[in-house]
Amino acid sequence: MEHSQIIIGGDTAGIEWRIPVFRFKGNDATAPSVHIQAALHANELPGTALLHFLLERLRKAEDDGAIRGDITIIPQANPIGLAQAHFGEMEGRFDLNTRTNFNRDFPLVALGERETLLEDIDRRSAVDRLKRTLLHTALGADLVLDLHCDDESLQYAYIDTAFWPEAADLAAALDMEAVFLSDGESTAFEEAVGHAFKRKGGETLSTVPGRLSVTVELRGKRDVYPDMAKRDAAGLWRFLAGRGVVADPAHAAETYAGPAVPLDNIEMVRAPEPGTVLFHRDIGETVKAGDLLATLITRPGAPDGTLAVTAGHDGLIATRSSARYARRGDDLMKIACHEATGRNRKPGTLED
Repeated sequence: MEHSQIIIGGDTAGIEWRIPVFRFKGNDATAPSVHIQAALHANELPGTALLHFLLERLRKAEDDGAIRGDITIIPQANPIGLAQAHFGEMEGRFDLNTRTNFNRDFPLVALGERETLLEDIDRRSAVDRLKRTLLHTALGADLVLDLHCDDESLQYAYIDTAFWPEAADLAAALDMEAVFLSDGESTAFEEAVGHAFKRKGGETLSTVPGRLSVTVELRGKRDVYPDMAKRDAAGLWRFLAGRGVVADPAHAAETYAGPAVPLDNIEMVRAPEPGTVLFHRDIGETVKAGDLLATLITRPGAPDGTLAVTAGHDGLIATRSSARYARRGDDLMKIACHEATGRNRKPGTLED
């Protein structure tokens, strides 16, 4: 195993950021190569815990000669966000300087333009250098996994339709309860990688066999437990074994049985008015159109001071907000539905 660091100089004197990188050299040039990173949103830590335990297993596999494909692991990809705190709370999702999401505004380049990402990089801001360096590193691999988590959430993934259903093996290995089929139209890390994979030259490819770029949502922010992380690490190991990245004769392929729905089928349940949130339904429950999801206490103490929030469609509650006070328009839930929930969704991601 090679342990190195990516060093990002700060935008003010005396500061630099260090990103640990672990690399394993494969013994089979025909095996797929893999890039896995976690905590690009620095306060989303289930993936960091998973990779800690996966690295233990990979080190043993290296000793046993079982690493077939090249593997790059970045367990904590965003030290800039990790250092941001505001009144005692880590602010790991947005860069406090530009107010930009750390998982947005990745450059969109074709695969053959990979090296342009590093041109004049020293003249760019630290956050831009971070994004370009991570993207450049990932584009050297065949399979790219970006590990995130939601708020209160089931295990699910965002997967571009260009990689589906080939990526069903990942969904099965990680026991995902839902897959959101994305359109590849945002500038998030996973979709910037997919953009490059689909543009090798000439027309955009509708399928890219042998390639993968995916955002894995490892349940919720508070789901950071040793047994859970070890179980997820074992699932990711099964995926790597199935793809031939590591040698494991005990691996048995599994079938994904959960729903795979396009983003147009995701109902974003939002607060129509501000108020205290009383949830009646939890993640993992199936609901019917009209079912009561939450009550908002909009005017505490008043006889007419509550407002019911109901489901617009049948479906599976995939995520729920952990906040118990909502501003008008705040997201309360995501429901994976059996039909399109609206025709006015903008291309790209569901949330900022």
